[in-house]
Amino acid sequence: MPIDRRTLIRSAGQLAIIGGLSPAPLLARPLGANPFMLGVASGDPWPDGFVIWTRLAPSPLDEHGGMPPLSVPVSWEVAEDDRFGAVIRKGVAIARPELGHSVHIEVDGLRPGRYYWYRFHVHGSDTSRTGMARTAPAADTLAERLRIAVAGCQHWEHGYFDGWGHLARENDLDLVFHYGDYIYEGAAKPLGERAVRQHAGYEIYSLDDYRRRYAQYKSDAHLQAAHAACAFAVSFDDHEVDNNWAGNLDQDGTREDLFLLRRAAAFQAWYEHMPVRRTQFPRGGSIQAFRRLDFGRLLRMHVLDTRQYRSDQPCNDGKIRPCPKEAHLSPTMLGAVQENWLDEGLDNGAAWNLLAQQVLVMPYARHSPGEPESWTSYDTWDGYRPARERLIDTFTRHDLKNVVIVSGDFHRNFAGVVPEREDVPEGKAVAVEFLATSMTSNGDSKPIPEIERDRAANPHMQLINDARGYHVHDIEPTSWNTSVREISRVSAPGGTLQTSARFSVAPDAPILRREA
Repeated sequence: MPIDRRTLIRSAGQLAIIGGLSPAPLLARPLGANPFMLGVASGDPWPDGFVIWTRLAPSPLDEHGGMPPLSVPVSWEVAEDDRFGAVIRKGVAIARPELGHSVHIEVDGLRPGRYYWYRFHVHGSDTSRTGMARTAPAADTLAERLRIAVAGCQHWEHGYFDGWGHLARENDLDLVFHYGDYIYEGAAKPLGERAVRQHAGYEIYSLDDYRRRYAQYKSDAHLQAAHAACAFAVSFDDHEVDNNWAGNLDQDGTREDLFLLRRAAAFQAWYEHMPVRRTQFPRGGSIQAFRRLDFGRLLRMHVLDTRQYRSDQPCNDGKIRPCPKEAHLSPTMLGAVQENWLDEGLDNGAAWNLLAQQVLVMPYARHSPGEPESWTSYDTWDGYRPARERLIDTFTRHDLKNVVIVSGDFHRNFAGVVPEREDVPEGKAVAVEFLATSMTSNGDSKPIPEIERDRAANPHMQLINDARGYHVHDIEPTSWNTSVREISRVSAPGGTLQTSARFSVAPDAPILRREA
């Protein structure tokens, strides 16, 4: 992929205009070392293209990833075959030090509903591995099938990422939704029961800290393989910033203006490492994370942000005990703007509506010893009952029967329905929900001592278990079929994969059927 000087100058100038940045000095010598140690990724497919991403980091955990403080031209190409015999799009991007030498290319001009291959190159250095992505179906097409995997919560210290290697080998995936907790912000723990491998460094606060933590996670070969195999739609939950943060508040009572400095650094690092579009570029310490992806007339996917606009959790982040259900009245999970955006977007003609978000929507009652009434989690939609009531009202006003919600964060598998009334969980349902367990967080699978109690208290749930793994959703116009994949172990490499449960849903009624 030769690059001439005129192309370099033109590319640098165009990027400056697009990004509002002045041209920076370009690296005039070869890097020498392989700069693609963090792999490649693609994301957010549209009918005519998708995003392709990489970040130059020949020494990922060193200062600035081992890169000089100069802008570096990166050539890229997209082909119709994995040998690049039919290259149809190519160009040059500038990897700037201001963005951690990451590049985001919004490839367009492609044909809908087909696979493409892409790669990057730096002059005088190596060529990246090849990635593959599929464009979305044309807007007026009712596709026969769509295949989406859902995964997240990948605590580096709690386990090995073999699950991502298994996911990379899934057949015919169109998309992976990563619901969040891509990294964990805590300091390195001593090796032992809850730390099978260690974080590099202390708890992260600065932009350099967050960059280094992402670099450590993205250096994993299994995670790189998953990104190279399929396009991702990524979101974030709490640990990309700080545990259980909500809006402008952290869990420790840090002064708001100081916490917002940390959040701004975290958002920039998230953008730098995710295959997202320019509309997700962080501005003023905030980021536009909620967005839609349409897959023809088969599916509309609403990617939600349940962290940035939510009010504080009830009972001072759950620290005031008891914190019964009656106290769980935090008013908003999505914020008014996002609620209105979702309400408008649900008025569509797609066969299915998918709400891709972070935390459990279904009520989850747990009767603890010595407590006569059930208590609920404060960080899920259970802590935000007025917001959940408005969400349910949105479904009912649009008379929707085709809503499927996918969630994460809980480090368990759940499958069930969202009841119209939380006090009648076995009554009328308004949506189906699948919560995918963690990829590694909480370590190896284990029995739940209170499982029979939980099953009895939650008749709207058909699956509750503690396992590690991910979900695969096979979506057709007249059926939705979900497979629950579980990994035998994460405490050591070599975990094997099994399908532990299968479910089906029809688009004319929010009824969940267990097939196996």
